[in-house]
Amino acid sequence: MSYAPIALFIYRRPEHTRRTIEALKCCPEFAESPVFVFCDGPRKAADEPAVQETRSVAREALMGQAQFVESLKNKGLAVSIIEGVSQLCAQYGRAVVVEDDLVVASQFLTFMNSGLDRYAQEARVMQISGHMFPVPAFQNRNGALFLPFTTSWGWATWARAWQHFDEHVNGWERLEQDASLRRCFNLGGSFDYYGMLKLQLAGKIDSWAIRWYWSVFMRDGLALYPPRTLVSNEGFDGSGTHGWRSARRGMHGHSEKNAQIPALPDTVSVSEDELAYVRLSLLAMRGGVGRRALKALKSAASKLVTALNSR
Repeated sequence: MSYAPIALFIYRRPEHTRRTIEALKCCPEFAESPVFVFCDGPRKAADEPAVQETRSVAREALMGQAQFVESLKNKGLAVSIIEGVSQLCAQYGRAVVVEDDLVVASQFLTFMNSGLDRYAQEARVMQISGHMFPVPAFQNRNGALFLPFTTSWGWATWARAWQHFDEHVNGWERLEQDASLRRCFNLGGSFDYYGMLKLQLAGKIDSWAIRWYWSVFMRDGLALYPPRTLVSNEGFDGSGTHGWRSARRGMHGHSEKNAQIPALPDTVSVSEDELAYVRLSLLAMRGGVGRRALKALKSAASKLVTALNSR
């Protein structure tokens, strides 16, 4: 069986990188997967020792299994990921993407590759997601589900989907002019993706992720999610370079070591009830507004699903 290539993005965090690689090595598919390590260059001279140590840790942990793509200058995470994913999609037609602050469950690569194979010809499916927000209603669920937004914490895509990545966020003005579309983009008011997009446009953040979500949203795309996260983010210790991520501190979750591999859905569609449960969890993580009645959320989710299906 041919497995998708893994793009691992590292910078200057040796111990985070070590944990990420050790977790990936626990996935059965890892030994037979092409591995590419994209190493960003130092931003300033003082970063050089940590950058070199991180690369040394990765080489030692991978023992010659990976190809290293090392940059002499600092590109930044956004450019690094855009270039790296584009390279692997052009070469292999698909890619699994992991950053150096993520720890994946042993089922992560199974789920990634199964989803990539199963929905390879489904144009509306544009991402396979490893991370999932903690949703209490899904604790005993085994089946994966489709949702109308993306994640940046452990994911995979195909060249057919990535070709639509819109680096310049063309047409974003539609969100400013259309309150209904803007609310849809914000998942019915559950999360301020529009605010994040505005920060990107103002040059206050440099996020490939919000631009990728925009690209998927504008094509009525969907992402496949596990019911419980297969990825935990260990980067909330001040070692990262993207402080805006702290806004999602409560959403990182903890991957399950012995979780079942989620069953894949036969139908590519969004469930009103499932989306309502996700919205409820997102609202709760924002500070108590999740106490709104689930009945009202289901009603809003119904309208949102109708809007998604009619676009």
